[in-house]
Amino acid sequence: MLPVQRAVWQDGRRPVKVPLHIVKARRARLASLIDQHGYVPVSELCRRLQVSEATARRDLAALADEKRIKRTYGGAISEFDNRFPSFGDRVDTARRAKTQIASAAVAALTPGLTLYLDSGTTLYAIAEAFRDRPVTPLTIVTPNIPVAELLAAIPGVGVHLLAGQWLPRLSTLLGEATVRSLQFWRFDLALFSAEGMDAAGIWNSQSALMEQQKAAISRSARSVFCIDSSKLNRKALDILLPWRRVEMLLTDAPLETLREAGIDLSTAQYWNARGGDGPQLVAPKEHETLPVALL
Repeated sequence: MLPVQRAVWQDGRRPVKVPLHIVKARRARLASLIDQHGYVPVSELCRRLQVSEATARRDLAALADEKRIKRTYGGAISEFDNRFPSFGDRVDTARRAKTQIASAAVAALTPGLTLYLDSGTTLYAIAEAFRDRPVTPLTIVTPNIPVAELLAAIPGVGVHLLAGQWLPRLSTLLGEATVRSLQFWRFDLALFSAEGMDAAGIWNSQSALMEQQKAAISRSARSVFCIDSSKLNRKALDILLPWRRVEMLLTDAPLETLREAGIDLSTAQYWNARGGDGPQLVAPKEHETLPVALL
């Protein structure tokens, strides 16, 4: 007789004994999903595996006991944080290009904006440039803990951290709670980073990060991706956005170089970090600096 898992209820009437090999196969698939996508909410696990929420939570608890995943509010996250290069390892990568991008971004800011700053070291470079040439008053919202720490002491700058699970190596907050907390805000401008760009569009390395970025874009009047030339022709886990849906790219890569790589941007989508006039980013006349109520 095959070994079985303890009895579970089905249809609320009678227990059904599930062979242990089926349980192990289901949990292996669950772990694979989390490893592939990084963060997966319980509702999505139930849909993909065709199991009840109670079964999904038991499987998550078992995998967490085996240290194959980390539990988080509303779902689970893989060991992605442990595998990804740490914030400290990445902060000096392409430093000159990040500095150019940061200088251009800060030069375009005007007082009164509510600004979203994404995760990543490019956004930290922008925060460093802002610290040296602050534009006030300004409201800054971010999941990026080093950015928040750097800017919190500047007079005239209100810094707000989003909710979420802290990933220490990435130095950011992530997860379902982070996405929900974005719904309390409206942004004049959102600045993002990404892992790569090619002819197909902008790529990123983790599905939960991409969900978070899309949620922030939906709350922003203007959105700009800040991506240096070292990430040209680089792919990651999945396409975040095709170019037709990208409002603006701020980069040190010349427009001609992008077009040679098959990235056909209009001049309105391209912002040259190496020089030239950038867009004027002005707060609206009737601007609310406090988070709006959740609709």
